[in-house]
Amino acid sequence: MSAVRIVCVGDDSVGKSSLITSLVKDVFVTNKIQSVLPQITIPPSIGTPENVTTTIVDTSALPQERNTLRKEIRKSNVILLVYSDHYSYERVALFWMPYFRSLGVNVPVVLCANKSDLTTNGSTAQVVEDEMLPVMAEFKEIDSCIRTSAREHHNVNEVFFLCQKAVTHPIAPLFDSKEGNLKPAAVAALKRIFYLCDKDQDGFLNDQEMNDFQAKCFEKPLSLEDLDNIKLSISKSSPGSDVDKGIDQKGFIQLNKIFAEKGRHETIWIILRKFHYTDSLSLKDSFLHPKFEIPEYSSAELSPAGYRFFVDLFLLFDKDNDGGLNDSELDALFAPTPGLPSFWLETSFPSSTVRNEAGHITLQGWLAQWSMTTFVSPSTTLSYLAYLGFEPAGGPRLSTTSALKITKPRKRRRRTGRVERNVVLCYVVGAPSSGKSSLLDAFLNRPFDSLYRPTIKPRTAVNSVELQGGKQCYLILEELGELEPAILENQAKLDACDLICYTYDSSDPDSFSHIVSLREKYPQLDELPAIYTALKADQDKTTQRSETQPDEYTTTLNMSAPLHVSVTWNSISELFITLAEAATNPSSAFPKSEEEAPDRTGMYIALGATACALLAAGMIWKRTTNAN
Repeated sequence: MSAVRIVCVGDDSVGKSSLITSLVKDVFVTNKIQSVLPQITIPPSIGTPENVTTTIVDTSALPQERNTLRKEIRKSNVILLVYSDHYSYERVALFWMPYFRSLGVNVPVVLCANKSDLTTNGSTAQVVEDEMLPVMAEFKEIDSCIRTSAREHHNVNEVFFLCQKAVTHPIAPLFDSKEGNLKPAAVAALKRIFYLCDKDQDGFLNDQEMNDFQAKCFEKPLSLEDLDNIKLSISKSSPGSDVDKGIDQKGFIQLNKIFAEKGRHETIWIILRKFHYTDSLSLKDSFLHPKFEIPEYSSAELSPAGYRFFVDLFLLFDKDNDGGLNDSELDALFAPTPGLPSFWLETSFPSSTVRNEAGHITLQGWLAQWSMTTFVSPSTTLSYLAYLGFEPAGGPRLSTTSALKITKPRKRRRRTGRVERNVVLCYVVGAPSSGKSSLLDAFLNRPFDSLYRPTIKPRTAVNSVELQGGKQCYLILEELGELEPAILENQAKLDACDLICYTYDSSDPDSFSHIVSLREKYPQLDELPAIYTALKADQDKTTQRSETQPDEYTTTLNMSAPLHVSVTWNSISELFITLAEAATNPSSAFPKSEEEAPDRTGMYIALGATACALLAAGMIWKRTTNAN
């Protein structure tokens, strides 16, 4: 909110114009003033809340000015409704509030009892109880009420401050005055804030965590006396609270409820806005989805800071230290989020990554899953970094994008050398029942299952692979299922793919022909590096019903012969290393159209050296002859 527009309404002669004049002149003007003042603008420099520009608009209640009144009310952010006597008070409930509702406006109303210097109705407390509270109970649009006197300059500044605060720090989204409780959306936001501030996840904000919370929200330290007063307030309002251990979630919610009850809802808003909440108590879209553009032929990966954050998160929530996150630990970890990412549900998490014997995701699997998520959907990773409380090392000025990095563009795959990628994608294609699903199971260290289950939806598996030289990368294997034709026809999908793994069942005579027909049907596959793999090598090898046998077929392409492997062999891990090496060094896995020309550079250098030596010898002989 960069501007607040206040419209002053009420019956004639209640003192609307006098209130505005008294604010501007800082003194009561005894001379007669015009019935409707021109609008005034207060710049942000004059101590306004949240440094907003404030516009104050005066209006007339005359019937002939009703059209102008209606327009101004609809343009306003807040309505200052002024009354000064019994008649104008009765009109608040009988005319003005129903009139606002008839216009369909949804803005807060500040109720002002003016001319308190003339009234004989008793003390302010009595006026509030007898007049204001009944109206506020009937009309929830009324945000606050105040008693003023323009003549005595009593509460003049305060009434306009209340109007500003009703816009910049609205109470309506936070507190239900009828029920006397914080609203569910406010409670949910505060619970998430408590979760993020409870750094050790012990269920309490200890003194250090409270100090860090104070410094983040209010940019000043929390004195020991203030902390003791906070704990005392919580103990009084919630007798069962054990504040000696710290402030628990219930006490934290109760503390903010006390702020709301005492009219200090701006304190709650300061907290909420420091944690990137909007006026509707949703997280800012720019916070969840910061600008992050990936150039063509590049991909997104976690940066070292991103990996460190997810490692720390895993270790923090692995409460039983068994090396895996069980269902309750995962629920606790994802408490401040909408739940598991939809992408994870689509890929059947946690079966898409590494689990321990109990079926719980391991740290290796946790990092692999986030590596795949960042590669496929970086926007998902960015939003969950925001939900889970990632804080850039460089301070709040940096966004969650510092947890990600962009790889160098991979434009020419055939160029010799490695690509600078730590996450690579390999499509596993082949005939039905060729063993693709078992290959993915073996990749995730799952036991072999002889029961055949056809793959309908695409299935992914991700794990880390150690390359030659000790470097680690994350390999994503994707079995395409019945969507294989649609994916292989989609050029964008092929551009994202780093490698094709052609598989066939070496014991099934009709298996290899599927690869041949696939390459003929989709010639664009020739633009991708490829590895040929003969699965089920533990069974009897059979002749393939194809024009050329697999070894001859690959030889004609000047490629390596198919790798013969079995998921029942321990050596199956070597296949995954081969796939990862080919994906990170793509030029090694391309079909060659012709033999490379022999390198004659050495011969040319030798001939050149010989010619130079002969020429030098001839010149020396000639000089010797001339001298004689």
